[in-house]
Amino acid sequence: MATEGERWVGLAVDFSEGSRAALKWAADNLLRTGDNLLLLHVLKDPDYEQGETLLWEASGSPLIPLSEFSEPSIVKKYGVKPDAETLDMLNTVARQKEVTVVSKVLFGDPREKLCQAIHDMPMSCLVIGSRGLGKLKRVLLGSVSDYVVNNAACPVTVVKPETTHT
Repeated sequence: MATEGERWVGLAVDFSEGSRAALKWAADNLLRTGDNLLLLHVLKDPDYEQGETLLWEASGSPLIPLSEFSEPSIVKKYGVKPDAETLDMLNTVARQKEVTVVSKVLFGDPREKLCQAIHDMPMSCLVIGSRGLGKLKRVLLGSVSDYVVNNAACPVTVVKPETTHT
């Protein structure tokens, strides 16, 4: 997928506050003109009544251009529910930074699928948001970001969501 001279930056997205913080961090600190931003969205419990889910379960969806990512047919086809705030941020980043943004929908365990995607589509790095779980919840539920940091084949940056102090 990546050719010499091209830089692919991966961004794990789940349309949460944490993934928006990761997007903002990547835009402010990492992305350069001409980069390719690959959004990786993992559906943990896919809808197997959708034909595409069965078709793309092992390898994930084909690359979806940002311009198509919010179309109702794509949303329905892959079961993705992007929020308006994230889409607005992505369109702004694509325009201002002059980066190409594409998405890939993966199906299964987020920890394994993100590491598999990094292996299958060599990236320069991956940026992932943190859900901010406490120590006990992280031990019980498992941390996607901890797993990816320890098993990915590229550098990984974990971004914590901004906290508001009152």
